[in-house]
Amino acid sequence: GIKSLTNSIKKEAPDSIIHENLYRLSGKKVAVDASLIIYQNLLNIGNRPLFKNSKGKITNHLSGLFYKIVNYISLNIELIFIFDGKPPSIKSDTIKDRKNKSDSAKVKMNNSCNQNDKDKYEKSSIRLSKEMIDDVKKLLNLMGISYIHPSVGEGEAYAAELCRIGFVDYVLTEDMDTIVYGCPKLITNCKDKTIKRKDIISIFDYNKIISGFNLTHDQFVEFCILCGCDYCSSVPKLGNVSALKLIKQYGTVEEIIKNTKYDFPENYLDLFKQSKEIFYLWKDKIDVNKLEINKSQKNISQLLQFLVKEIEMNETKVQNGIKKIMNIHNFGSIID
Repeated sequence: GIKSLTNSIKKEAPDSIIHENLYRLSGKKVAVDASLIIYQNLLNIGNRPLFKNSKGKITNHLSGLFYKIVNYISLNIELIFIFDGKPPSIKSDTIKDRKNKSDSAKVKMNNSCNQNDKDKYEKSSIRLSKEMIDDVKKLLNLMGISYIHPSVGEGEAYAAELCRIGFVDYVLTEDMDTIVYGCPKLITNCKDKTIKRKDIISIFDYNKIISGFNLTHDQFVEFCILCGCDYCSSVPKLGNVSALKLIKQYGTVEEIIKNTKYDFPENYLDLFKQSKEIFYLWKDKIDVNKLEINKSQKNISQLLQFLVKEIEMNETKVQNGIKKIMNIHNFGSIID
């Protein structure tokens, strides 16, 4: 995401963040940044090793997603997952860097004799695979959850535009890039660390952010790129505070480059322009009447079969989760 954007928002627009109980979203429609939430559930397991079934298949993303989805839809919150399409070419350096880190972690894992170190490096080496994504889509289909998989672009960008045009009410993600696309309402895990309740979420209000920063949307986009993003690295000795002052003083990044002596890389302006185009990629380009939405009817028996027999989750816990979303108290055992 954007480097230190959350901290900047807390400083410049603290009123734009509210901490709310999840049940307050009942009756609302939420677009989910699929890739981010999959990674989140893969890695949000503390110091424990990755969960695997008896065949050695990593499964904690599926169990985590199941319970996350249950929490939302049991409160009458409609979900639609948005997957990543083909990434922009300008992101190739970031992707390459992530792959190198993953490969390095795999080498360390294979060379380590300590099991705790092996587990740590294995988590660091995780990359989303087609099999993982296909398994998540299978879970969504069996739970009756819709999803969209655009051919190109980041999932959070597409989700942000769906929210901006009113097709959904919120976007669920931890990726603060989503705000830069103009997403009106962004849901994240609670940002107030003094609040320990798991049912409390944080909601970022885009309009209040823009008002607090006292910037236009275009200036806000330029400020965020200047801070450093996946498409354009940060400038040496130019942090978020200075970036905001400079945008307010000069109006545009191009004028900042012309009038200051910061050590901008030779190709920075070109990368900046390409980055800015990406943050406008889907703006006014989605026709809600032509959305290619994958829809399905929930299939409880096959869902149980998948989660209990294939993923090897605890049957009682799975049935308890299903009871929450079906409101059936005498569910019984469907799997023999």
